[in-house]
Amino acid sequence: MDFGEFYLYKNGTLAAISEPAEQEVGLAVADSLLIENGATHAIEQHKERFTSGVAIVSPEHLEDLPSFFEQSFALIPRTGRWWPRFELHLGSESPSQLFFRLRKAPDPLGKLTVWTLPEPDPRINPSIKGPDLSLGQQLRRKAKMNGADEAIILNSEGYISEGALSSLLWWRDDVLFAPSDAVRWLPSVTRNLVLEIAKQSGFEVRLVRAKPSELIGCEVWLLSALNGIREVEHWIDLGGPLAKPKHLEAFNKRMRLFSQQI
Repeated sequence: MDFGEFYLYKNGTLAAISEPAEQEVGLAVADSLLIENGATHAIEQHKERFTSGVAIVSPEHLEDLPSFFEQSFALIPRTGRWWPRFELHLGSESPSQLFFRLRKAPDPLGKLTVWTLPEPDPRINPSIKGPDLSLGQQLRRKAKMNGADEAIILNSEGYISEGALSSLLWWRDDVLFAPSDAVRWLPSVTRNLVLEIAKQSGFEVRLVRAKPSELIGCEVWLLSALNGIREVEHWIDLGGPLAKPKHLEAFNKRMRLFSQQI
C-alpha cells in the first residue's frame, strides 16, 4: 500500500518529514477527498467537516487551519488522480499536531457485494472521521473474508447505520431513502451532495430507520469521496435480490457537474 508523502505543519509552515506519523495511532481527526486533474467535489464541505472535528478535539489549532489548508492544496499536482488527507494526531507525550498526507488515488471501483456485520456497532466515535478509520479497515477485511467488499454496520436494535468506510442510500421506486439521525452515522459529504441532487431533481427524500430485510427489491448505493456512487449488486444473506440500477447513471452525471478546481 502506498502511504504517500507526509508533511507536518509547525510554526506556520507545512514541511516534508521523512518519518511519518504512526499509521492511525493517535489519529483524532481526518478528512480525505479525491482530486482528479486539479478538480474535486465540495471542497468547502470537506474543510468544514475537518474543522468541526478539530474544534471538538483540539480547538487550539483552529487559527492554524486557513494556512494549513492553503499550503496543503498548493502541494497537490493539477494532473492525475490524487487522494490527499488532512490529519490531526494526538500524541501521548507530545502536543497535538497537524499533518498532510499526499497519496496517489487507487483505480476507481464499480459495483460491489456487501455483508452485514453480525454484531452491534463497535465504533468509538462515528460522529468524527478519524478515530475509527483503522477499525473500519478491520471491518472491511472481515467482509472480504466472508466474500464481500464492504461490511454494513447495524445498531444494537438491528437498524442500518452505514458501511464500514462508506455511506448507504437506497431507492424504492422513485423515493430515495437514507438512515435517519436515530442511528449513528458519520457525517458524509458525498451523502449530503447526493441528497441535495435528489431534492433539486424533484425526488422525494426520506430519512428512516430500516433493517436490511426492508431493502429487498430496492436499488442500493454505497457512497464515498473516493469512489462516488457505487451500485450494491448483491447483499449476502439478505433474503432476497436487490433491484437493478435505475437512477445511477443520471446521478453520476449530475455529480460530475459539481466538480470544481481547487
